[in-house]
Order: sequence, then C-alpha cells, then structure tokens
Amino acid sequence: MTTTEQVTDPLATIADRDKVFIGGRWVESTGDEWIDVVDSYSERTAARVRGATVDDMARAVDAARAAFERGEWARRSPAERADVIDEIANRLEARIPELTTLGIVEVGVTTPVSAMTQQMVLGLYRAVAAEAREVEVVEERRRGDGGVSRIVKEPTGVVAAIIPWNGPIGSIAFKVIPALAAGCSVVLKTSPEAPLSPSVFADVIAELVDDGKIPEGVLSVLAADREVSESLVTNPEVDHITFTGSTETGKRIMSLAADRVAKVSLELGGKSAAIILDDADLNTVMTHLPMGGCMQSGQACVALTRVLVSRKRHDEVVAAYKAALDMIPIGNPWEQTNFLGPLTSARHRDHVLGYIEAAKAEGGEIVYGGGTVGDTGFFVQPTIIDNVRNDMRIAQEEVFGPLISIITYEDEDDAVAIANDSVYGLSGAIFTADVERGFELAQRIRTGTVNVNTAVLDFTLPFGGYKQSGVGREGGPEGLEEFFEIKTVHLPAPPPADA
Repeated sequence: MTTTEQVTDPLATIADRDKVFIGGRWVESTGDEWIDVVDSYSERTAARVRGATVDDMARAVDAARAAFERGEWARRSPAERADVIDEIANRLEARIPELTTLGIVEVGVTTPVSAMTQQMVLGLYRAVAAEAREVEVVEERRRGDGGVSRIVKEPTGVVAAIIPWNGPIGSIAFKVIPALAAGCSVVLKTSPEAPLSPSVFADVIAELVDDGKIPEGVLSVLAADREVSESLVTNPEVDHITFTGSTETGKRIMSLAADRVAKVSLELGGKSAAIILDDADLNTVMTHLPMGGCMQSGQACVALTRVLVSRKRHDEVVAAYKAALDMIPIGNPWEQTNFLGPLTSARHRDHVLGYIEAAKAEGGEIVYGGGTVGDTGFFVQPTIIDNVRNDMRIAQEEVFGPLISIITYEDEDDAVAIANDSVYGLSGAIFTADVERGFELAQRIRTGTVNVNTAVLDFTLPFGGYKQSGVGREGGPEGLEEFFEIKTVHLPAPPPADA
C-alpha cells in the first residue's frame, strides 16, 4: 500500500448552502440549524449546509401533495417525463467536475473513482428515461364474460426518498429518478454526512422549474437529522417510502409506516460471501475479488467481505489476496494515482476499527493490515482476518469497511450453508472453472445478486435483497415498477347477440 501527498486545496471551491430546497425553490428555513460537512481526508470543514426542521419537512410534503393533486406532472406521458429526465442527466453531466470533488469530500473515494462513478450514474438516469418510454400505462385484457378490462398503471403518489451518504447521486438514480418517471412527487431526504452532491441536483431541478419543464412542488431536497426524518416517514400525506441504509433503520421505517400501511421499498445491508471452489483459476479470482471486497474502502452494501475457501486452497488464496492488496495504492484521494481513500468520517473509522478489535477478541487473526494510514484522514487499511468462524460478529454483522474475513469450508454443500447462514441476502459470488456449475450453485444462494467469475455492478438490471437485505427492487424495469399502483377498470360486457 502506498501513500502520496496533497498538493492543492480543492475545498476552497465548495460554497456553503444557507437555504433549504422546497418545491423546486431555494427558500429560507424555519430554523437556524447548520450541518458541518467534514472533508474525509483533511479532516477540515468543507462547507456548511442548512439543516431542515420538522416544519420545513412538512412544507415540502405539502408542496408535493399539492403538486400531485393538481396532476400536471402525473398527467404527462411517461415519454414526456423521460425527456425531462434526459435533460436532468445532461445538465448534471456539465457539472461532473464539481460532483467529482464533492464525492471525494463526502464519501472518501479517490479522484478517478469519483469521476468514473459520476459518469456511470448518469447512464442510470438515461436508462430510466429509456425504460419509461417503453412503459404501457394502459393494457386491455379480455374477460371470460366477453367484456374488456383495462389495467392502468398510476403513480404511487407522494414519495419520501431517504438516501445514504455512500453515493448520493447514485441513490437519486435508484429512487428519485424512477419515481419522477412514474409521475410521482418526491421529497428527497439526504444524509447529513453527504448533503452537498444532492444540492447540485437541486440546482438542476431549480433550473428546470424556472424553464417550465418541471412544475413547482414536484421535488424537494432536504438534509435532516433522525427526528426530522421520522416526521417525514410518519407524515400521513406520504404514500410511499423508499429507503437505502442500515437494516436497523429499515426496520424502524417499516414499523412507523405500518400504522397507516404506507408502501415501503427498502434496500438494506449485506454481508456477501464469495465462494472459491477448488477448481477456480486464482488469477480470475484476484482480478475481481479484492476490489469486490474493498470498493469505496469497503463502504458498499454489496462488498464481498466473506471469502469462503476450502482448507486445501486456503494458504494460496490468502497469499494471493495479500499480494493483490499490495498492488492497490491507498492515500490522498485527490491524487490520480491512488485508488482507495479514507472512510467518510472519524465516527465511522472508529466503528470499523472497533470491529477489528472484536474479531481479534473472538479468535480472528489479522494477517494483513489492521491499522490506519498516515497522520491525517479517516483511513483504515484493507484488512484480512483469518481463522474466522461464521458465528463471529465480523462474519455476521455489516461493517461497511475494508475488512475481509477468511472462512474455511469442508465441501460444496458446507460452502452453500455458510453463505446462506446470514440474516442478509444482498449479493455474493462464485468462482469456478465451470461457469454452468457456478450458475447452478448460484441458484442455491439466497441473495438478490450472484456473480460467477466476476464482480459486475450493473444497476440497469434489477438489484435488491432477500431476507433482511430489503424489500423490492431497484434498477431496470423492475425498479420503475416499484413506483406504480395497479388499477383495474372493468368495462361492461357487450349485450347478448339476441338482445
């Protein structure tokens, strides 16, 4: 692992945000709360953002409800709304340098990763637009009595979209963009750790409101703490809550929504396992597995953090993994040569370091990494923990850091059992010389996504989890369908021929 030195001060380009974004306009908040956004590398405050109050959140919901009831946006065709989504993508594309900077500050990803991510995410916006153009909102079906019924897709209504800090522009692509494409009105609640990128998105929406392309009220963007967020979830004017984050918070949202039976879509945690079969090619494994486990310094719900290997191949896999991590430069995220940066905050760094100590206390052996990097920045080294049992905390709980657990299995059935022995079911991988055997094994793994001999991230395809990893799907046509209600309209049967 290598480090490099910071040579400029990019934080000087980031401005404070002293207003809240309600109904398509930047307006004064009803309170005086500020949120400090701390740069994950320099540990300095990069900018301050106005935090929303409970009253601000209520104003946003009222604006969304009024816009939905007026129906101007909902009455447009999906193709018309798709044109606006393409325009959102085009205007965001012009601001990729700014979004790249904010991604580095808020998440800790490095310059090349942030730039690549922003460009990739805009492809998701355009993919949603393309899917919307293919949607049939009215379908006719013949009934047994000879009559016709029409199956109508209608927007779910006012959507509360609650997103995490580890990729806000991407989370907007999964939640806000398909909701808009379906004709919903949206209140976007951003994480206090990452409100700056969504503010750029809000700027674009404000431009489109000024241009008459989006009606006022359709979209609000607010950063808020837990109390204000709960006021959004419990607001009776919210029809649909879509959330990405921890499983514990997802459970809380479900319980709050249950009182009025609000629709809920959840993308929650993961503890994904990569099964390395004895016939797997080690070069293929190490081409994909290290970054599959350490992407964004492990701050990804799909990270492959449990590595399952037979006793026969254990030593060579661990040695190869160490060598692969040695080749990944970690350090100053503003340097083009680095690929892994710090974690998002001091609190999260300490959280991850605590899991290293917990693993050691339960018998795990740190065979690579285990510490921090340099004198500044919220770094945790990519860490390999050997001698892990699947009942240990490090194997059962989502860490959201670059901690890789090595778990040995006895045979293929044992490997499947270990992979499935988790409350989560989000992702996973299988490495084998026989792709079809891998496909058959993938069908035994209780997760929403399984990679065979790769570590693909293609969110234009359905993405979501089994078990406590979530409810519903994001991405692809399935992600768009989440934001429709289905109505059946029965038309009268024709009169009998002899009438």
